[in-house]
Amino acid sequence: MKSPHVLIIVQNLPVPLDRRVWLESQALVARGYRVSVICPKGPGDPDFQHLDGVDIFTYRPAPEAEGLLGFAWEFAYSWVRTAWLSLKVWRRSRFDVIQACNPPDTYWLLALLWRIRGVRFVFDHHDLNPELFLSRFGRPDGLLRRLEYAGLVWLEWRTFRTADRILSTNESYKAIAMRRGRRRPGHVTVVRSGPDTQRMRPIYPTHPRRRDGIELVYLGIMGPQDGVDQVLLVVEELVHRRGRTGLTATLLGFGDCLEDLKRQCTALGLDEHVTFTGRVDRVAIAEHLSRADIGLCPDLKTPLNDLSTMNKTMEYMAYGLPAVSFDLVETRVSGADTVQYVPSGDIAAFADAVEKLVDDEARRVELGVRARERVSTELDWRPQAEAYVSVFDEVTGFSQAGTAVVDSGGGEGADAQGRPYVPLDDPDEFRRFLAERRAP
Repeated sequence: MKSPHVLIIVQNLPVPLDRRVWLESQALVARGYRVSVICPKGPGDPDFQHLDGVDIFTYRPAPEAEGLLGFAWEFAYSWVRTAWLSLKVWRRSRFDVIQACNPPDTYWLLALLWRIRGVRFVFDHHDLNPELFLSRFGRPDGLLRRLEYAGLVWLEWRTFRTADRILSTNESYKAIAMRRGRRRPGHVTVVRSGPDTQRMRPIYPTHPRRRDGIELVYLGIMGPQDGVDQVLLVVEELVHRRGRTGLTATLLGFGDCLEDLKRQCTALGLDEHVTFTGRVDRVAIAEHLSRADIGLCPDLKTPLNDLSTMNKTMEYMAYGLPAVSFDLVETRVSGADTVQYVPSGDIAAFADAVEKLVDDEARRVELGVRARERVSTELDWRPQAEAYVSVFDEVTGFSQAGTAVVDSGGGEGADAQGRPYVPLDDPDEFRRFLAERRAP
């Protein structure tokens, strides 16, 4: 039997920057599937590239959206560009399954059109668009807002109903797929976005922090719902009000709010203490998360954030980082007792939790050890990859023995760039590293 061809569609991030989609693609390739991806183009990305067994087709993203008409234009533009590229993929090699990742919830219509050619549809449930609306605008009180909200609920419902199978990122999302989509439990599979902890693990950083300082780190998208402005308020509290002048914060990522955040940082007098890196790859992520002391999870408690799994939390854990987070339902599921939780929006409490970790090296080490243990034994991507591929095996009738995770390409004691891994099987050295964040 010829191996099935899976076309993955994602609109909100380029690939391989979208870590979940890239891990999924690699899992399918490792099990014998052919994989193509359609996504927006990132800075410097080509129109087409073949990377690690995956064909990646990209299009120039729409201009930044503002208002209802702006979002409608963005969705329509991206939909048309994606539909056109799907024809290009089909002409190169017919595909058997479309996997669409939201947001937005618009690709069910494209899946219906391709169903005429026998293509199956798997919905990768990344986001809750009705909850995103509520988080940004509150309960709709005018006619226009009510129509907008009703439209989002309808689009989500159409996506749930059109899909042959649904992949949800956690149990909260699965419950919504079953309740709002009226789907049976057997149609919805939870595939958590856990890191591959054999690849995502501490290295000895090339440029360790100075010995008398403490480095905070944020990793993630910088959009209106991500709360990165809270990081700046916490740093202002620690530096200007509490005199923690040896403290620095590195903010990894990009998004619609990046330039506003830079202006806020300058206005707060924090330019000497805060570094914005912009978009980073996994090489830079390993460097920064290995050298930092404390991870920050500033997502405020909203209808969306409360039910969403934050990748940053698990990525901090993979690098043995203690973290401070606003108290969210799904963040507690991920972090359990390895994360310090404070009430949502309480800047003083957040700063208190960070300050206690700054002053208690033993506590930082203990939380880092427990975080690494939890993420590697209970949240690792490898068992999730098996669950993920099994859905496609059921949909296509194809099955091939072997692992669903490809080799990282690095040596046993180093990553693909030759940077030595911290030996996790040496408890004493691992604890020393967590305290000092540098090579011996």
